[in-house]
Amino acid sequence: MSSSTVITNIATLVTNSPSLGDGSPLGLIQDAAVVIEGDRVAWTGESSKAPATDNRVDAGGRTVLPGFVDSHSHLVFAGDRTQEFNARMSGRSYTAGGIRTTVAATRAATDEELEANLTRYLAEALRQGTTTFETKSGYGLTVADEARALRIAAAHTDEVTYLGAHIVPPDFADDPAAYVSLVTGEMLDACAPHARWIDVFCEKGAFDGDQARAILTAGKARGLHPRIHANQLSYGPGVQLAVELDAASADHCTHLTDADVDALANGDTVATLLPGAEFSTRAEWPDARRLLDAGVTVALSTDCNPGSSFTSSVPFCIALAVRDMGMTPDEAVWSATAGGAAALRRTDIGRLTPGAYADLIALDAPSHVHLAYRPGVPLVTDVWRRGVRQG
Repeated sequence: MSSSTVITNIATLVTNSPSLGDGSPLGLIQDAAVVIEGDRVAWTGESSKAPATDNRVDAGGRTVLPGFVDSHSHLVFAGDRTQEFNARMSGRSYTAGGIRTTVAATRAATDEELEANLTRYLAEALRQGTTTFETKSGYGLTVADEARALRIAAAHTDEVTYLGAHIVPPDFADDPAAYVSLVTGEMLDACAPHARWIDVFCEKGAFDGDQARAILTAGKARGLHPRIHANQLSYGPGVQLAVELDAASADHCTHLTDADVDALANGDTVATLLPGAEFSTRAEWPDARRLLDAGVTVALSTDCNPGSSFTSSVPFCIALAVRDMGMTPDEAVWSATAGGAAALRRTDIGRLTPGAYADLIALDAPSHVHLAYRPGVPLVTDVWRRGVRQG
């Protein structure tokens, strides 16, 4: 029999359920409590109405909110790109070419080295409140290297994405069609058993719309659901292709036409914005306000990778989104929790309602607004994942 625990004396509880508390999208409850049974939330409400439990934890007047859902990261890699970042900050513009540096280092690394790197960044993210994460392959670009990256990732998360179509590797530079055939054939066969998702970098210098459609369609035929790196560096077909193929998420969405925004607003594809990439490349910010005002579901994620966004901090991305992308603090917090869950087509995370996983974080602050109000400050004091308080 699992024991029950009540966390009480919560100044503000973010439930992400409009049916609770103040009726806002965040479902805010003041002077609140949460009851955990096993790995699930059993009850939320006002402290004075909390049921009896086996254990009691005093939140000390802190804010409690769902654990962050980081629905876009690239954590199976080796090597370092400090020199590239340093050069870019000295005036060189960013292109996708830097990925090849990481591919070479990743191919040369052992399984043990790759897993040690992965677990290091997962622990770093967990300390900052990330309780669910998606991660991708894409730095191997051979059958064996892509498959081992996914095997390693699958030992740590169910949200694993096959990204053999990250770039065309140097060994196929003269025959990209042959590489697409590999990605949709032998590589897909080796990788599909270890992944839930398939992704493609649809961009000039990577894969065009026709190639992306072929790759994602092949993945769907093998039971993998699409997500797309879309419209990051330039206008292109990625966003509308995402909606056409019912992709769970179109990620980046920096350069959008009115038709792109309309497609997202009228489809089920989430627009996942990745402000760490714009911060680290000095690129144009995505216009979150435009998307939100059109009724698009927006997620916020880190895009943690060694080249264009080497941050595992969702709070940092929340602060950027509020400061530079037109989001309110409430919208940014929702997008980093419930929005991330929507980008993974999950309803059991990203909210604190009965039946959801007991993934929650406490802030040393009276309000969730402090995540944007106090940028760079380590406000996360406690993390619970699947009902277990993390050390």
